Amino acid sequence: MSINNEEFRPQIVAFCCNWCSYAGADLAGSSRLAYPADVKIIRVPCSCRVNPMFILRAFEKGADGVIICGCHPGDCHYSTGNYYARRRMTLLFSMLDYVGIERGRTRVEWVSAAEGVKFSQTMNEFVETIRGLGKNVRLGDLRCKK
Repeated sequence: MSINNEEFRPQIVAFCCNWCSYAGADLAGSSRLAYPADVKIIRVPCSCRVNPMFILRAFEKGADGVIICGCHPGDCHYSTGNYYARRRMTLLFSMLDYVGIERGRTRVEWVSAAEGVKFSQTMNEFVETIRGLGKNVRLGDLRCKK
């Protein structure tokens, strides 16, 4: 809780692959499965197209958590894209540890187009994890402060 009795609402950026995770989010919405409105979805062609700089930039711009959602390993529409994403994110996680960003603020999840329930549950769990960690103050853009 903040000083003025407003509940902390974490800002979440979700990078979702076009073919599976974004379709899973669409299924969750059309099935009326609830997940917080503070989850901002960015549609990408494949999870391997998520550059680690995008994640750092999201934190810099005020995101409290970032989640990358892609096709299940072996089901990628671009054959091996999610394997590249998994390798790249493993390296990013060690870099975030070095910078001081808590490990729980980033997550990689595999969600297929038929898993609307899993998408909703994953987003709700991730928001609760971030709510427990509190506001991200580590990578704020210092140029924007007075």
